[in-house]
Amino acid sequence: QVQLVESGGGLVQAGGSLRLSCAASTGTFSTYAMGWFRQAPGKEREFVAAISWNGGTTDYADAVKGRFTISRDNAKRTVWLQMNSLKPEDTAVYYCARSRVLSARAEYVNSWGQGTQVTVSS
Repeated sequence: QVQLVESGGGLVQAGGSLRLSCAASTGTFSTYAMGWFRQAPGKEREFVAAISWNGGTTDYADAVKGRFTISRDNAKRTVWLQMNSLKPEDTAVYYCARSRVLSARAEYVNSWGQGTQVTVSS
């Protein structure tokens, strides 16, 4: 198992930016794909972004493409989600995830972080 700890969430105005971090304190990190999912109140958890084990391939949900960027540093055991041009509809709890493969499907996730709240005011 791996322990994933997110940070960087908060309250921001529409059009602003936030950078989420996810640090793996234990377990294997560098050989797994990593991703971000989010869950808004009353909605199902949805895919946001994913990155391959070596950072060479990324994937994004259409809703965030062009605004969000996922990156990782295996030496630091950390994955980031840079979020720009934030919109009120981006408000959600954001979860870091370790996946067996690079995929938008939560069924491939084998470890979840505890989540960090992002609130975008209009």
